[in-house]
Amino acid sequence: MRELVRTNDIVLVSAVGALLDGANIHHLVLDQNMSIIEGSLGILPRRILVHEDDNREARQILSDAGLAHELRADD
Repeated sequence: MRELVRTNDIVLVSAVGALLDGANIHHLVLDQNMSIIEGSLGILPRRILVHEDDNREARQILSDAGLAHELRADD
């Protein structure tokens, strides 16, 4: 799995998820349930991950949508 985005912005998490769903790219959102522990303050960032095989396509989709600045470094 490769990390695409790490953010506290739940609207961005939703938008990225919708873009990936629209392209039939399976993704995981990690740490979204941590808000229960932190009291919904939005302190802990959520991480969006995709399978290694979908990494390049997912990055292109986000770049095309104007979200390239949100992408994590691709190691």
